[in-house]
Amino acid sequence: MDPLSQAAIGAAAAQSGSKSSTLRSALWIGALAGMAPDLDVFIQSDTDPLLALEYHRQFTHSLLFIPLGALFCALAFYPIAKKHLTFKTVWFFAALGYGTHGLLDACTTYGTQLLWPLTENRFAWHNVSVIDPLFTLPLLILLLTSAIRRQPRIAVYGLCWGISYLGFGLVQHQRALSAAEQIVSYRQHDPIRLEVKPGFANLLVWKALYEYNGRYYVDAVRAGVTPTYFPGESAPQLRLAENFPSLDPDSQQATDIERFRWFSDDWLAIDSSDASLIVDMRYSQLPNAIKGLWGIRVLPEKDATQHVEWTVRRETGTQELALFWQQLMGAGQQPLP
Repeated sequence: MDPLSQAAIGAAAAQSGSKSSTLRSALWIGALAGMAPDLDVFIQSDTDPLLALEYHRQFTHSLLFIPLGALFCALAFYPIAKKHLTFKTVWFFAALGYGTHGLLDACTTYGTQLLWPLTENRFAWHNVSVIDPLFTLPLLILLLTSAIRRQPRIAVYGLCWGISYLGFGLVQHQRALSAAEQIVSYRQHDPIRLEVKPGFANLLVWKALYEYNGRYYVDAVRAGVTPTYFPGESAPQLRLAENFPSLDPDSQQATDIERFRWFSDDWLAIDSSDASLIVDMRYSQLPNAIKGLWGIRVLPEKDATQHVEWTVRRETGTQELALFWQQLMGAGQQPLP
């Protein structure tokens, strides 16, 4: 999730294991340790745009790395905290904060290598968005209140809020999945795979994504009191031989496509407005749209040793924002078939 959410849940875990006298130290140690695993974003290459994708949420996010990651944090924090805390206590607070990071990231749709190096499987439980104010803001309020009043039990309430919200996300995930299955059944499609993922910053509107007969289909499911949906789009799945017939299969770009396929869990399609752009269909501005937030540009005329180009769409138009708000409010929703 975003750094603020990671800091908040890390601080909540550390404060929950703290005494009143060390509560404020636990706050900053847990918060910083909770953000520390994302230092892997500095693993980058000027020539290889996909290197960061391979290492982000990898070893630093593994459950097996928690003791060592907490040790690095404790070594960094102890010179500041040694007047009030022992090294063992600093490490303990750091371990509590650090340990929450990978688990929280696994709750999103991005994918986290929780058991690296035992497996490179990317765990994604799809029960919270990468940014969700309803998760973060109440948690922050409770943490600050706990630190000001020096009452660890308030931090425990904050931790319980975070866990409860993630649990509610699992309930909503199941409701959205059931609705998506009903839509697919009505269309008489027999999907190879079907997934639902939370929309941006909420647990109400979900993206339903499935593969059937060589195409990917997306719809938006509104998991309100009575689930409804917004019909979406479809696109043919990526076929290298058809989409890039002149691409050398032994080229670096061909290798990069397979790396991107692994990262995106093979939810790949050609962008509708750019035939050279392969997009990750898991992420889009609107949950019932194909337009991917990021992708790779493949240019077969490049030298065989050159990499693909990494492309990110960061602009959000007024029309997309208006449509997303309408979906949240239920405007234009259709009853499930």
